[in-house]
Amino acid sequence: MSTESWFFIITGLVIFNYLFSNILDYINHKNWKDDIPNELKDFYEKEKYKKAKDYSISKNKIGFLSSTISFLLVFSLLVFNGYGIINDLVSSFESSYIKSGLFFLTLFLINTLISLPFSYYNTFVIEEKFGFNKTTKTTFFLDIIKSSVLSILIGGALLFLALYLYDKINQGFWLWLWIGLSILMIFINMFYADLIVPIFNKLTPLEDGELRNKIEDYSKKVGYLLKNIYVIDGSKRSTKANAFFSGLGPRKTIALYDTLIEKHTENELVAVLAHEVGHFKKKHIFSGLVFSIIQIGIMTFFFELCLSLPEISLALGGSDISFHLGLIGFSIVFSPISMLSGILMNYISRKNEFEADAYAKQTFNGEDLALALKKLSVDSLSNIYPHPLYVFFHYSHPPLIKRLRALN
Repeated sequence: MSTESWFFIITGLVIFNYLFSNILDYINHKNWKDDIPNELKDFYEKEKYKKAKDYSISKNKIGFLSSTISFLLVFSLLVFNGYGIINDLVSSFESSYIKSGLFFLTLFLINTLISLPFSYYNTFVIEEKFGFNKTTKTTFFLDIIKSSVLSILIGGALLFLALYLYDKINQGFWLWLWIGLSILMIFINMFYADLIVPIFNKLTPLEDGELRNKIEDYSKKVGYLLKNIYVIDGSKRSTKANAFFSGLGPRKTIALYDTLIEKHTENELVAVLAHEVGHFKKKHIFSGLVFSIIQIGIMTFFFELCLSLPEISLALGGSDISFHLGLIGFSIVFSPISMLSGILMNYISRKNEFEADAYAKQTFNGEDLALALKKLSVDSLSNIYPHPLYVFFHYSHPPLIKRLRALN
């Protein structure tokens, strides 16, 4: 295909992705109903339900504005040769590592400057208005600095790895890049709680007491070895409750947000744990890891394919084949495949959630899990009427009402 054809394909995909995403958001927002479902009538007062709807409207508006600004930026960079101009600015450097590094650093800084006001407004206006925000301005800006430094370090290391393999191997470099990215993903999965979380939050071992005893008794009962149980100080940023599990083998870790412990009974917390143990027992974690590695393989294969087509770099304003312009072009051209892959992964994930719920019901208590799910949804003002099409494309978990009905 000609350079002009690739330009129209890339631009067309950018426009399609923007329109499709916002149409989905619109029909999902319009799917709110006035009636509170029977399963939640004891938890949702009319005023709180209206508050949830207002929260959704506010989030939707700021989300639309943010995505529109991002779209206009990318569209302008394409139409007005912005990528080519940035490429020309860094082309005076001989090293391909410095060229690509400065190219992506420039784009990163532009994106950060554009997204910062929206992030600030979301935290200190919307989240504050609806009673969620606990973040101080100091914490907010420290988080921005920390996450930016982390992104630059990890992104720079990945860019160096990809460029090194591309320079040394060229043909077939995708295979080695696949292996490298897969090893990195497994490493981060194993040591996320040890290396990444402490940068932003404090992890404290769960104190001895009734809750820890119940968790350990349940773990022994189902044959699930769990030594690392932590409490994370989520309340320093938000009143929303959460929990996460990470690690593989002996590195398995559970972190309960202090807000979760505060708002839920001990039995509800054990039920949430039982659900996560269900993922392990049903081998969802292993299969998810395998699927992710396959995804990375497909992605790196198409990445090399895009780099082998000089027309893609030329369509983005380059004068010759360029690694960084090829990477930008790939990220856009690959988006339809990424969407299909996401649909499949979300379908499998929703199926796995039902299985994990059933496991928690069989090995502990379905009523406690249902109560925990209701409280989590109501406290976070979640949309309990998501549009089926939006669920199909975006939801990794089944809608709350479907989960409750399956449990009952």
